[in-house]
Amino acid sequence: MQEPLPLERSPAKPFLKWAGGKRRLLPQIQAAMPADFGTYHEPFLGGGALFFSLELENASLSDTNERLVRTWRCVRDQPEELISGLEKCPHDPVFFQAQREREIDAESDVAVATWMIYLNRTAYNGLYRVNAKGRFNVPFGRYDNPTICDADRIRRCSGALRDVSIEHRDFTAVEDQAVAGDFVYFDPPYVPLSASSSFTSYTRNGFTLDDQVRLRDLARDLHARGVHVLLSNSSAPKVYDLYESGFELKEVLVGRAINSKGGGRGKVAELLISAS
Repeated sequence: MQEPLPLERSPAKPFLKWAGGKRRLLPQIQAAMPADFGTYHEPFLGGGALFFSLELENASLSDTNERLVRTWRCVRDQPEELISGLEKCPHDPVFFQAQREREIDAESDVAVATWMIYLNRTAYNGLYRVNAKGRFNVPFGRYDNPTICDADRIRRCSGALRDVSIEHRDFTAVEDQAVAGDFVYFDPPYVPLSASSSFTSYTRNGFTLDDQVRLRDLARDLHARGVHVLLSNSSAPKVYDLYESGFELKEVLVGRAINSKGGGRGKVAELLISAS
């Protein structure tokens, strides 16, 4: 069994900003984790703040966003090529617009990762959002001198990922991957707090209420098999309804750094959910 290391000993920090990132909640999440476990599984990868904070040897990471997965693999396998590509990217609105319009999916992992990190560092509020056609649609950000290439961070992340599995797949695949004693952390796109606050466009298909139900049922099944399970979600009434039976819910307050409106960056209540 492996035990997570204290936060201050972690040598790597996320190389991407990500809406819903967990950096501000790491102490609360770690306090809710099992004391020891086998393999760590994270099926909604995003920026990977929890993974990097734990510095684990046995981990299986995945996401349905293929561009994101290819970027993570490039950081793991080709950090120097990625650094070289990012060093050539200017902070320029004309170059940014050309990247927004670029047909990136047929290109190499290095090209995809360079594209993804560049847009993440220079787009408005660091958002990654796509339209129904899979086109990146966030405008140019208002930054004076953003750090486009953080070579040291990329190298540290590459080292942390050296022996880690990174797969492009649906979250339900963890049912066939996790065994008794493993730990699964689910951080899905959240149930919106209001009709106007939904934001699930990390992939062109989004994440529906039916998906939330499938996730709840999967968490219950994994727990019944002896797998440690922890989930994050919003404090929307629907989440309380979904997890009212067989789960423990803890409300935590977190500040949000990524929001389209400055007034929307105050503290909001979220839930940490464990199967019981």
